[in-house]
Amino acid sequence: MRALSSRNTLSNIVLRNQIDKIRLLFRKDRESYLCFYQILGFYPRNIQLYEQALLHKSTSLRSEKGRPLNNERLEFLGDAILDAIVGDIVYKRFEGKREGFLTNTRSKIVQRETLNKLAVEIGLDKLIKYSTRSSSHNSYMYGNAFEAFIGAIYLDQGYERCKQFMEQRIINRYIDLDKISRKEVNFKSKLIEWSQKSKMEVSFELIEQFLDQDSNPVFQTEVRIEGLPAGTGTGYSKKESQQNAAQMAIKKVKDPTFITTINETKEQQTAITDEPETEPDTAPEMEIENMSEENQSVNGEVAIAEVSSESNQSKFPYDDPESPDRVLL
Repeated sequence: MRALSSRNTLSNIVLRNQIDKIRLLFRKDRESYLCFYQILGFYPRNIQLYEQALLHKSTSLRSEKGRPLNNERLEFLGDAILDAIVGDIVYKRFEGKREGFLTNTRSKIVQRETLNKLAVEIGLDKLIKYSTRSSSHNSYMYGNAFEAFIGAIYLDQGYERCKQFMEQRIINRYIDLDKISRKEVNFKSKLIEWSQKSKMEVSFELIEQFLDQDSNPVFQTEVRIEGLPAGTGTGYSKKESQQNAAQMAIKKVKDPTFITTINETKEQQTAITDEPETEPDTAPEMEIENMSEENQSVNGEVAIAEVSSESNQSKFPYDDPESPDRVLL
């Protein structure tokens, strides 16, 4: 039954492509459709989605309604869809593997460095529109566009076609799952390196330790940046929990809103630290200096008397030799 269903799905895809190809003959923008067909393996239905996926925010374009026209919203959607699809593929490929292994393998595929390379491999880097003043060029622009492209496929064709694209056009061609699963990625080192460049204070705190259903110890670590929570991670060792927490934090520091919050917190802390210490009030000493010798001696006697009076009244019951609470050494 499953084989029959797969053949029917393939037949439908072929038929749909033939229909889209016929329609293409009557379109003025058929060159764009052909360009995307070479990347996707199928013809887009709504080509505007794919064009928007390649619009970097630095272009400052706006829609007819005045809204910003860029790929940020599609990037958000594509990020979630990509996590689900890669998780689905990794889950089925590595049967019997623990959650930590599956999470790490997925993270190696969807991390920004890998997505940057994939975007270049399929030719998205040549299609992205951006301002030459954009400081993020050659950093995460390509990977962000790849995620937005996945979001466009999902909206245009649905989840199954999106998964098919990832399996057939991406993973089968450019990613060795067995090899990448064995590759070590030190997210903690990457986060510390980022903190040093950005001059941010990063700390790892063990917040919980418990046992799983098989009585194995599980650790939960929280990453804090300038004192603000940036991510939590669990693992069967402290190192694994720190790695997972760091991975979440790396993803979070790419959020402009979170970075703004961190900078504001850092500025407030710096302002408090830089406040000058208040000088002690010297007015009473000035008054004493201006007193006559007679007044000073009188006031001195009164002060001494008050201290002596207080010293005769023990504040602690065990200081009294007759007190039952007195401690004998």
